Amino acid sequence: MDVQLIYLVLALMAVGAAAGYSAGLFGIGGGAIIVPALFYTFTALGYPNEVIMHTAIATSSATIIVTSLRSATGHHKHGAVDWHLIWSGNSPAKILLSWGVWIGIGSLFAATILARQLSGTVLILLFGSLASLIALQLIFGRPDWRLADKVPVNGLTPPIGFTLGALCSLMGIGFGSFGVTFMVLCAKPIHRAIGTAAALGIFISVPATIGFIISGQGVLGRPPLSLGYVNLLGFVLIASMSFLFIPLGVRTAHNMQQDKLRMAFGVCLLLVALNMLRKVLLA
Repeated sequence: MDVQLIYLVLALMAVGAAAGYSAGLFGIGGGAIIVPALFYTFTALGYPNEVIMHTAIATSSATIIVTSLRSATGHHKHGAVDWHLIWSGNSPAKILLSWGVWIGIGSLFAATILARQLSGTVLILLFGSLASLIALQLIFGRPDWRLADKVPVNGLTPPIGFTLGALCSLMGIGFGSFGVTFMVLCAKPIHRAIGTAAALGIFISVPATIGFIISGQGVLGRPPLSLGYVNLLGFVLIASMSFLFIPLGVRTAHNMQQDKLRMAFGVCLLLVALNMLRKVLLA
């Protein structure tokens, strides 16, 4: 086996382990780690700048299918997933107020249509700025700050769900980075917010992956073994390692006090956001 390929395989396995642990611990799906790691890897291998960020985001989205399923299962065993928010009922009216539906629609729209219209620089600036504000609120905000007494399941669900789904899809991340903060501000306990966000990550990752496969068809310069923008080698290695390390993250989360978990999540998100901003502003 080529030495460069060996290094690539080892790097992808390490990324997968870190992503899996973070998915279980914070419900963030691992994308905040996977995207920059894949970006640097593909850059070092000399692939065109025009496809690197899209490939990193798309491959991350595919792996989040696995991490979200595994993480949601772990949190469900602890009774920490509010399924009634994800799927509100069986009647058409209730289904149209389901967070899973609108997050999925926003994710598919962003991956299929918006991804090819926006540059990677714009996406990084958008994510870095919003994530920094969210992280600062988690770290320094008062625990009793509230946007609402509960997560809305009403006319606000479609626009908020669509927007959050689109943003997460465009950045290749799970629902945790934005969703956990939103649910905590709506009086959801942090453990239940993380568990529910992990489950909602499925409704982001599946539509996003389909959308990136569609939008990446025929694009030149993609890494080998790519389906659309999704790199299959990265998906297999990262998803496999993530699957193994998620239970460790879940156990760690449920052994931590709520205030410490909130602080840890905020610090983690802030570091990721500032690093992404640094790459753009100091380039």
